[in-house]
Amino acid sequence: MLQRLFDFLSASPVNFLATAAVCKRLDEAGYLRLDAAAPLGALRAGDKVYVTKNDSSVYAFHIGKRLVADGGFRMICAHCDSPTFRIKPAAEMLRGGMLSLNTEVYGGPIMSTWFDRPLSLAGRVVLRGEDVLHPVTRLLHIQRPLLVIPNIAIHFNRQVNDGVKLSRQKDMLPLMAAAVDEAMARDGVLLTLIADELQVSRGDILDFDLYLYDTTPPCTFGLNQELISAGRLDDLSMVHAGLEALLLAGESEAAPEHTCVLAVFDNEETGSQTKQGAGSPFLRTMLERLVIAQGGTADDLYRAVEQAFMISADNAHAWHPNYSEKYDPTNHPLLGGGPVIKLNAAQKYASDAVSAAIFAGICEEAGVPCQYFVNHSDVAGGSTLGNILASSLPLRGVDMGNGVLGMHSVRETASVADHLFCIKAFTKFYEL
Repeated sequence: MLQRLFDFLSASPVNFLATAAVCKRLDEAGYLRLDAAAPLGALRAGDKVYVTKNDSSVYAFHIGKRLVADGGFRMICAHCDSPTFRIKPAAEMLRGGMLSLNTEVYGGPIMSTWFDRPLSLAGRVVLRGEDVLHPVTRLLHIQRPLLVIPNIAIHFNRQVNDGVKLSRQKDMLPLMAAAVDEAMARDGVLLTLIADELQVSRGDILDFDLYLYDTTPPCTFGLNQELISAGRLDDLSMVHAGLEALLLAGESEAAPEHTCVLAVFDNEETGSQTKQGAGSPFLRTMLERLVIAQGGTADDLYRAVEQAFMISADNAHAWHPNYSEKYDPTNHPLLGGGPVIKLNAAQKYASDAVSAAIFAGICEEAGVPCQYFVNHSDVAGGSTLGNILASSLPLRGVDMGNGVLGMHSVRETASVADHLFCIKAFTKFYEL
């Protein structure tokens, strides 16, 4: 199971590749890919289907024995994007024979952690199609070290260890090549690289969505190899746990009692207000179409929502032994202590006493421990998918996640045991 997590992380340097990796597993498990623009058709108990949006979000449905209108559905939500740096258009910057790429920050990375690491490019490239309204999309994953964001030597910045404010425009530009002359630059080094990687004509490249990622592979560490060090654990570890649970719960030939849903959204790190984010009506529309495909009406969707339960799975802050003052004195989850239920009096999370009790009960039935996270009252916290999704689908639900250290660092730290606990709890949830 741990190797499958590592394989998934390595195959998913950015949102588009993560979605493709999820779709590949669904295909292998017998799920049928639907075209959102085509009629949904009849769906029967036991059917396994999925649909994508924007190449960067995916929604899978295992149809249950009970009509959705009568039994509701069991939903796990997560997101596939992580903080990084996006390559701007006309990105090449030639200075003193050194070629850098112009970038902009995506999400909220801990920028200093990106210095002096072997980086590369991944994302999607848009190519000329049969007509202007139907371009062709190709995924790009350059799997060799290609760039580095070089630090400035301490000799030129004696205050570097005293805390330095970083400029997103000046300090975070990755170096791509040395000894580049103006003739090479005029030819367009980046577009030539993309064309060579995809084996297409440069003239067919219309645009791209490309991002930086750290090429260092995931690993375990610790006295007993009990800890995980990897990039993008937030939130790909939760995507992986949800996917594994969906497939494990669906191994039986019998249809599940209730329809099981896995929703992997994009753009949580930038607020979710996109057509492929949790703030979009896309999932609600798909659920309504599913209800109608089973002979129901729009009114039956509301009945289904009232009987449904959602797990919003996004990683939590594990207790950091060097910064205990940042944590609530009585609710600070530990690495290895099990999945974490997240609570907030300002309603930044979807959890309330009822949904928290339900998830704790699921963990108890699965035989795994669970913990609680509440912010230190003097430290502002973040938000996640649950409440954003609930604004269009008023679901009962809980916000939870496995604890990590270094959240939004280029590499985060998590617990092996927690990941296995989470898969067991999610599988039990789908089986209820």
